[in-house]
Amino acid sequence: MTEGTRLLAGRYEVGALIGRGGMADVHVGTDTRLGRKVAVKLLKPSLANDPKFRLLFREEAQKASRMAHPTIVRVFDAGEETVRDANGFESQLPFIVMEYVDGRLLKDIIAEGPIAESEAARIIEQVLTALEYSHRALLVHRDIKPGNIMITQSGQVKVMDFGIARAVSDNSATVADTSAVLGTAQYFSPEQARGETVDARTDLYSTGVVLFELLTGAPPFHGDRPVAVAYQHISETPVRPSSVNPKVSPAMDAVVLRSLEKDKFARFQSAAEFRGALEAAAAGQVPALKPPKDDFNATLFGVNPTARAGSEATMRQLSNSADDRVVRTQSRPPVAWIWAGIVVMAVILGGMTFWVLNLQPTKIGVDLSVDVPNVVGLAYETGAQKLTDLSLVPTRLSESSDTVPAGAITRIDPVAGTRVAKDYPVKVWVSTGRSIVAIPLVTNLAETDAIKALTDAGFVYGSTNAAHSPSVPNGVVMGTDPAGGTQARQGTTVNLLVSDGLVDVPKVVGMSIGDANNALSPLGLNVKSVTDNSCTGGAVTSQSLSPGPQPQRSSITLSYCGGPAPSPSSP
Repeated sequence: MTEGTRLLAGRYEVGALIGRGGMADVHVGTDTRLGRKVAVKLLKPSLANDPKFRLLFREEAQKASRMAHPTIVRVFDAGEETVRDANGFESQLPFIVMEYVDGRLLKDIIAEGPIAESEAARIIEQVLTALEYSHRALLVHRDIKPGNIMITQSGQVKVMDFGIARAVSDNSATVADTSAVLGTAQYFSPEQARGETVDARTDLYSTGVVLFELLTGAPPFHGDRPVAVAYQHISETPVRPSSVNPKVSPAMDAVVLRSLEKDKFARFQSAAEFRGALEAAAAGQVPALKPPKDDFNATLFGVNPTARAGSEATMRQLSNSADDRVVRTQSRPPVAWIWAGIVVMAVILGGMTFWVLNLQPTKIGVDLSVDVPNVVGLAYETGAQKLTDLSLVPTRLSESSDTVPAGAITRIDPVAGTRVAKDYPVKVWVSTGRSIVAIPLVTNLAETDAIKALTDAGFVYGSTNAAHSPSVPNGVVMGTDPAGGTQARQGTTVNLLVSDGLVDVPKVVGMSIGDANNALSPLGLNVKSVTDNSCTGGAVTSQSLSPGPQPQRSSITLSYCGGPAPSPSSP
């Protein structure tokens, strides 16, 4: 440990500051016991003595530690460290030790402008996967925004900062007690803006705002003050993303607007439903946006006050007292009706018994259900036909693949061998081939480092061609073919152009000394000139380096005629 490095709990070295938040700072750190890089979150000293903020900070660690999922930043440890200020007073400084994420904040990516619809869908699908996991744990994040979403170097999405998350059962979880922590109202749900209790659908609204911003480069509502933005969330209808970015498809418009419904009972009712509609829209299909069911899980989402479900009427009937029931005017049905009912039931039972006894057991249910066939690896048209022949309904989705050729099926859901009812929808993912990405910029890297960067990005190293250069050192890359920054499909062969540390020295003998210096100057050589008094005219008579390839920064001596002009001949 270097001198001046802070050590927490005798274990965690605190390094450089890498992020600032509303109530905490984040530093890169090292777990000296396990030898791994971590992120250390420290409550700001100005808040460390406030019991409310210390409680919020402690609760964040407890809640996040319950989350163990690839799309959620893991919490490894937490505690409080005793620190002493300049005046000698001691105080407790809470800290959280988290997984270190090597990547970029989504808000920094959005700042560069709108991103492609397919990439926006991929990112939000992973955010929804994280929310589905936390919602199953009955935990609502309440602060979904680009500043709380990281994208790793490999493209993995990581949701972080459960600092103001609340359990679904916590009825006091309103915007009133989080205004000091939330830095912006741009991602508020209408119920948060009204100060009402929140549930899982609050996170889905905020996710819809993030999706809108990914597609257009800006959130749907703007204002000079947070209260003005909050009011827009309550009262104003968002525009279609395609009116801002014409590249957005109508299907994606429908998904975004459904997620931004003011009435939470009109939104997507779960992260899984949102993700399913998003996958369909990204595959170029108009998602089936079904109205929410009235009997949806009331424990997690509450009861729709406008619903008139059949179960509600049934409960009313069950709750009616005996005095409210209609009094019958006849004590029992007529005898003829009773006997007629007995005869009918006997006939029905007899017929069913005969049918069951004569039905072969192996044939029961055969005509009602089928086994999903294995179509992975087949061309989509062939696989879809096999599914259709079995009365199954294929739904085409797209994804890139490093192993499956374009147009072939990569996977299906349900998987092959699953027995399902006829007319059951089967999701079929079709390969679009390898992903199209930018060729890395490897200029000025050593040849071995450039090859590693290309292969890490999914490209194939082809060959190295040597070239002369007056300035690029020997073994350093001068360029690539195709050029760096060009969009290409992963698996494309990329060749390197590498400096051989030589320059091509021209023949300057016979040139004037001025022209010779001009020819040699761009080559970076150390040029020296020597006057030859045996001749006149300024022409170069010799050069110390032979014409052709010579090492960079070599010295070359030029001899040139510089003697006195001959005297005029006498008449």
